[in-house]
Amino acid sequence: MTVLTAAACSLFLITFGADAAAGEGWRADLPWAVLESKLSTSASLIDTGFKDYASECTPEFVNFRSPIRSTFALINQPSGLCLPHLACGYDRCNPRPSANHTYDLHAQDILAMAQEVAVPDAFNPALQDSYFNDPSNPSLDLPSKVLHPVDASDVVAVIQFAKEHSLELSVKNSGHSWQGASSKKNTLLVNMNRYTCYAPTGITNCDAQSLGIAIKDNLSDQPCHLSVAKNKPAVIRVGGGENWDKTYRAVKDANEAGGLYHIVGGSSGSVSPMGWTFQGGLSGSWGTRYGLGADQVVQIEMVLPNGFHVKFGPTEWKDASAEGFTVPRTIGVTGLCRTNPEERDEEKWVWGDCPNDFDVDFMDLWYAIRGGGGGTWGVVLSMHLQLHDYVPRVDYPASSSEECSATVFTADSSLFMHPLSDPLNVEFVATYMMTPSVLNVTVEQSRACGSPGIIYNMPQCYGEEAISQAWITFLQMKNITGGTECLERNPRGGLPSSSPLGSRFEGQIADLPSPGIAAGAVNGVLVPKAWVEKVGVQSANDLFGISKFGLPYLWANYYAFGSAAVTSDQANSVSQAHRDAGIMILLFDTESETFWRDIAPEMFDLKDKTKFPPIFGSNHAATGMTGPRKDDWTKPCPGNWTFEERLAGCVSFQEAIYGTETLKRLEAIKKVVDPKNMFACNNCIRATEENEEEAADQEEVPTQEDKDDGVAVKEEDVGSTSSYPRNSFLAIAMMIGAAVNCFVY
Repeated sequence: MTVLTAAACSLFLITFGADAAAGEGWRADLPWAVLESKLSTSASLIDTGFKDYASECTPEFVNFRSPIRSTFALINQPSGLCLPHLACGYDRCNPRPSANHTYDLHAQDILAMAQEVAVPDAFNPALQDSYFNDPSNPSLDLPSKVLHPVDASDVVAVIQFAKEHSLELSVKNSGHSWQGASSKKNTLLVNMNRYTCYAPTGITNCDAQSLGIAIKDNLSDQPCHLSVAKNKPAVIRVGGGENWDKTYRAVKDANEAGGLYHIVGGSSGSVSPMGWTFQGGLSGSWGTRYGLGADQVVQIEMVLPNGFHVKFGPTEWKDASAEGFTVPRTIGVTGLCRTNPEERDEEKWVWGDCPNDFDVDFMDLWYAIRGGGGGTWGVVLSMHLQLHDYVPRVDYPASSSEECSATVFTADSSLFMHPLSDPLNVEFVATYMMTPSVLNVTVEQSRACGSPGIIYNMPQCYGEEAISQAWITFLQMKNITGGTECLERNPRGGLPSSSPLGSRFEGQIADLPSPGIAAGAVNGVLVPKAWVEKVGVQSANDLFGISKFGLPYLWANYYAFGSAAVTSDQANSVSQAHRDAGIMILLFDTESETFWRDIAPEMFDLKDKTKFPPIFGSNHAATGMTGPRKDDWTKPCPGNWTFEERLAGCVSFQEAIYGTETLKRLEAIKKVVDPKNMFACNNCIRATEENEEEAADQEEVPTQEDKDDGVAVKEEDVGSTSSYPRNSFLAIAMMIGAAVNCFVY
């Protein structure tokens, strides 16, 4: 396989030196010259700080507005610090100092920063705020030094250096994380954006006739053996610095040259296949037919915290069709270690058994990475992803014609994104996706379609589907005469559209949504499909009610599941809630008692008080969010508690995503893989010590005798408060952040 250089892979490659001379800058006591001597000539190791963030990143937010503003411009800045949400360069994605900061105040801050969306023609006053312009702001959460590696030996060198000197590392591709997971102060950032590119020449056709009976010892044909077992045509190798734009264009070029491939991925071109996949990989516009992003991985290559360069993937599996699964069950994973880690020529790499004292279980690692989040298990250098047979895409948007608005989509036309948000269209899409039999649609036809949801509410379909006929049936059920032409049919080919950014990034895959100053403040609730089938779409909508914006909660949806329940290899950490979901709803106010008291018990089994179930989606989860109170799961985590109080007294963000049992297993694996938390990204899985857990348990937690909505906070602690009730301004912040910054990640 031909390997392109990093220069050929990057949009552009800048050659530059360090900001500080040897012996200066962050941790000047360390022998940085020793590390530099082990790096390739194209790699760069630089000191960074606020001045780089202000000069390279902030201008994109000041000078450009959506949709011209682009993450593509940010990820190629020399320092490697820029993020798709400017505020995520600060602790909890909030530039306000966080001492004694309550969640209510945090939500107000997000609302203030998000006003650029609500008032797009006004210059955002948030950027004039002194917190954004203060280099001494204690909330700054930027790496102190950045390495731009270009090959595997660079990554091995930096991890071995960090291990020797007890340094913490952070990792970034494009930085798409509402948690700010790829930015952390007092860390050495490994920015992978200029790493070796594989996708343009990385497609391998998998022919069963040409494969041997057994997998080769070096695992070179393992991806194809697994692909053939899944009855799939090919795989593609994607580098740790590549994004979906580069990957999609590689598949597009192959198809134009005669290939017939389909790949499941994210809808935004600047998103990384790594972080997206390891969070589960919700792909409303691509994956409902073939499963989640985590289901597409067939082999992983990475450098672990112990410094070993490894590759691993399933080598034993068995048919699981009798259990209802469409892919084999993984029962054995084999991994190899590279025995010549200093060799830069990949053609000369030597793979062999890992040493006797190598105590990482590859089956556990395979489980943990696919679903357990990125940035915490090591540095991923490449992945082999599954390719599927090509199927053309057809979109079905609701028509905005005057006739359709007068006769079919008759709701208030001032509502956001009318007619896509029209309650009639919302109900039709929900019915087709979750209760298709009502429309005489088969499960297979329903799974052919998906939608990245919020704003869209537009089915995006591949292969055999029945949208047009189902629309006619739906209109008849509603006793609506005519209107068949009010659901348009738009063939789109097989790939996302090219960038709408004009001449700035002509020909690249659309980078939507555009970067925003604020990250969102939402919890995506994974509503079980079986529950919706039981109560019906209309009853579900009645229970959820109407949001404060006059829109049904089902409007704020993410249909990205479909076949997820049957496409698992049963050896990954994607929660069962993801597998069983019919929809992820983004605008639930999970800070309200109504949700935990009335709605959650209807959808989830909350009887066993020792095992909290997975409820939230991991993609799009925002910083500061938690589950309910630990001592009473019918009560929300009080918004006027500080973050420290919420951490001690409420079900954690991670536990609400993975559930108690899976979280414990992931933490146990992390303790083996990375016992010293070399990789301890914000809100990521970490190795925990029993004494730390005991200390958290012993921390003073407000009791039930406190105010129903939380512990009273002194007025001087919170400053002036909004006239909005807490749930109202939080919901508004959720709406703005989710609607514009979230729906296609």
